[in-house]
Amino acid sequence: MSHLDEKINELKELGVYRKLPINEGPCEAVIKLNGKDVINLSSNNYLGFASHPRLKKAAIDAIEKYGVGAGAVRTIVGNMDIHEELDQVIAKFKHEEAAVVFQSGFACNAGVIQAITDEKDLIISDELNHASIIDGVRLSKAARAVYKHSDMVGLENILKEKRDQYKEVLIITDGVFSMDGDIAKLPEIVKLAKKYKAMTYVDDAHGSGVLGKSGRGTVDHFNLHGQVDFIIGTLSKAIGVVGGYVCGSNASREWLLHRGRPLLFSTAMMPSAAAAIIEAFKMLEESTEYTDKLWDNAKYFKNKLTALGFDIGHSETPITPIMVGEESKTVEFSKALLTRGVYVSGIVFPTVQKGKGRIRCMVSALHTKKQLDEAVSIIYQTAKEMNIV
Repeated sequence: MSHLDEKINELKELGVYRKLPINEGPCEAVIKLNGKDVINLSSNNYLGFASHPRLKKAAIDAIEKYGVGAGAVRTIVGNMDIHEELDQVIAKFKHEEAAVVFQSGFACNAGVIQAITDEKDLIISDELNHASIIDGVRLSKAARAVYKHSDMVGLENILKEKRDQYKEVLIITDGVFSMDGDIAKLPEIVKLAKKYKAMTYVDDAHGSGVLGKSGRGTVDHFNLHGQVDFIIGTLSKAIGVVGGYVCGSNASREWLLHRGRPLLFSTAMMPSAAAAIIEAFKMLEESTEYTDKLWDNAKYFKNKLTALGFDIGHSETPITPIMVGEESKTVEFSKALLTRGVYVSGIVFPTVQKGKGRIRCMVSALHTKKQLDEAVSIIYQTAKEMNIV
């Protein structure tokens, strides 16, 4: 294994080597990280559901009824009534015909893309799509093309040139791009898809629970219900639990239950997780207070950073990058912030392009204004000392 030792040493020399942080409690606005209380700006727990009492009670009650595991894949005996209920709850919430739950959002992209395309088809993907989409595309036998980020002229040029050469064409985009926080140009994508008779596929991991009425996502945000063929979402970010889902037609659900490999070859979601997720959707149906608080905090935080001269890119969502550039300086910035009581992860290559290093701040509904003020003050003082701002 000496070749791996060499690769690890290379990471250390480049200044991007890191050890996993250890959180000693629930993932909230303030966490105990490596034994120290710090303000948490690195969590996807947008709405604070991950440790909400209602979700915890629902999970505990389900354990008492079902046990801790499903015991099999969904296609054998792992498909419990609570899994069927969850599929229906999600479809209703998203205003779509049907839904099917996978074990994770990553598993959705790994399982769905290869199941709905073959060697006669073409997949067209945004260059900044999530790693799970890239891997899902690699698992497909379809041909592939990539367009520049949110470049609708580039997308149409590919469609003009290649559409007639393939049986089906699938356009794939993130709904919200996870490293920059910008929103896909979904209305334009849908318009082009209709013009060139292509299918559309949106990974709404960071849009679900965040955008749209009560967090119904990017499709709802743009009022495009029934016009996107495949809508992917996670249940581990704003929903606060674990898993992923696909919304679409009844036919797509039936096909995925026969050909979605993660469903066929991996044990079904824990029933306690399914119960907690159902409770989360009930809470979103009941009130907009969680999404309202999230957006209030996000706008407050962004305005503070912008006023101090930080470059936060083109973010349109609670995902707020602070652009640094150099990889080693980004990692150093993140480490310095941690020593002063703010945990915000440094994002460097290969997660983003070389020279595009940034710390990615994730504000939640749990943060108080006082906590956000303290975090901004620490970020600013540290950045000034390091000549970042």
